[in-house]
Amino acid sequence: MNPIDNYIAINRQSWNNRTDAHLKSEFYDLDSFLKGETSLNDIELALLGDVKEKTILHLQCHFGQDTISLSRLGASVTGVDLADKAILNARRIAADTNSNTQFICCDIYDLPNHLQQRFDIVYTSYGTIGWLPDLDKWAQIIAKYLKPGGKFVFVEFHPVVWMFDDSFEKVGYSYFNSGAILETESGTYADRSADITQEYVMWNHGLSEVMSSLINNGFEINTFEEFDYSPYNCFNNTIELAPKKYRIAHLGNKIPMVYALVATKKGV
Repeated sequence: MNPIDNYIAINRQSWNNRTDAHLKSEFYDLDSFLKGETSLNDIELALLGDVKEKTILHLQCHFGQDTISLSRLGASVTGVDLADKAILNARRIAADTNSNTQFICCDIYDLPNHLQQRFDIVYTSYGTIGWLPDLDKWAQIIAKYLKPGGKFVFVEFHPVVWMFDDSFEKVGYSYFNSGAILETESGTYADRSADITQEYVMWNHGLSEVMSSLINNGFEINTFEEFDYSPYNCFNNTIELAPKKYRIAHLGNKIPMVYALVATKKGV
C-alpha cells in the first residue's frame, strides 16, 4: 500500500512510538504537571479568556496535559487524539489528578462517528494541522462541533518554520501544500536522544490555506497574531531569550515562529 494512502495508521504508530519517551521527558515535565502546574502558555491563555463553566473540545490532544489544564480552569473538556497509547495515558493522568476530563481516541475526521455534542470553544495548538491532508475537512469538523457564536482558538507553529531543514540552514520545503511529506526520524522533539525511530507523513499548510478553510466554512476571523519566538524548545539550534521563549540562534527575530487566531462561528 502507498504510505500516503495509509497515513492514519503510519501516524498513529508514530505517535504511539513517541509516547513513552514524551511521558518521561523534561520537555513535558509530567511530575510538575501532576503537582498542579499548568501546561498552557501565555499565548493561548490570553486568547481563551475565562473558560470557567465553558464546554471545550480539544482536538489532537496527545496525552491530555492541555486538556486537563483547561479542566483545572473550570471548563468541561473533551480531548481527542489519534494515538491509542496517548489516550490510554491521558485517561490515567486524568484519574491520577482527579480530573473529570473526557477523552476520545480517533482520527479527527472520524469524530462524527464518536461524538455528537456541541461546544462553546474548540481548541487546538502547536504541531497539529501538519498531520492533516485536508484543511477544508478540518474546518468542517470545527464548525460542526461549535455552537452558534462559538469560538475557535488556534495556536500553531508558523509555516515559515516548516520551510527550513532541521538545522535551519537552508530552505528545504515548500511554504505551500505541495503534497504529502514522508520522513523518518530518530529520537523525538521532546528527547532527541530517545532510542526510537519512526516514520511519519505530514503536510505543509500556508496561512492563506488556513484562513480560507475557516472563512469558507462560515467563520469570521476575529484575531490574528504572529510571534517571533516559540514557547517550546522543540527545534534545533535554539537560544532561550526569556523563560519559555525560544528562537533559532542564528536567525534571531527575523522569522515568525508561531501564529495564533480566534475565529467565531457565524449563523446557526
